[in-house]
Amino acid sequence: MIRAVLLDALGTLVELPAPWPALVEELAARGVAIDEAQARVALQEEMAYYRAHHDEATGAAELDGLRDRCTDVLRAALPEHARDTDDLRGALLGSLRFRAYPEVAGVLTELRELGVARVVVSNWDVSLRGVLDHTGLAPLLDGAVISAEVGAAKPDPAIFARALAVAGVSAAAALHVGDTAAADLAGARAAGIRALHLDRSGADSAALTSLAELPGLVRSTVP
Repeated sequence: MIRAVLLDALGTLVELPAPWPALVEELAARGVAIDEAQARVALQEEMAYYRAHHDEATGAAELDGLRDRCTDVLRAALPEHARDTDDLRGALLGSLRFRAYPEVAGVLTELRELGVARVVVSNWDVSLRGVLDHTGLAPLLDGAVISAEVGAAKPDPAIFARALAVAGVSAAAALHVGDTAAADLAGARAAGIRALHLDRSGADSAALTSLAELPGLVRSTVP
């Protein structure tokens, strides 16, 4: 019987719509004009830097430093006339507009009603807790295990072991759901946890296409 569901964050619970239009908007509000192509190039540079360094943001001070460095990367990648924008860091953060997928709140509520623990397992910096608060998902979860806090990132089994401890269950009683084969599926299975692939594009015919299918699958494990 499944007593806990572990869930990836980005691509599973929350999405980040393409941020380049939002960066154009944020800069325009500060009196600076660039086009979406320029914003995309600059943000892709910043995002690559962030992905390589996000686990360094282990606390509030470290997160603040990472955000400053990401802003510097963005500044260097912007057209020259945009590099001295007032509050460029605010523009960067304002362009990252995370939102929950439409079905997620209902699914988490249904799992809670089934008595199933719900724990996020994510490769993210400590700001994930703020994202979960902002998207309204935090009250529907029993915990979040974040790579920057744990010192281990998926697919390392150590991060899954921490999530099992938070959920209070054994590996045999847990199910992990995520959208990446290497980090989510291989990592969970290496920790002895059943894993399901979520592919919202529908390209993988064996995968879930929505979390809306999850409560039914959990119910099917009840004796």
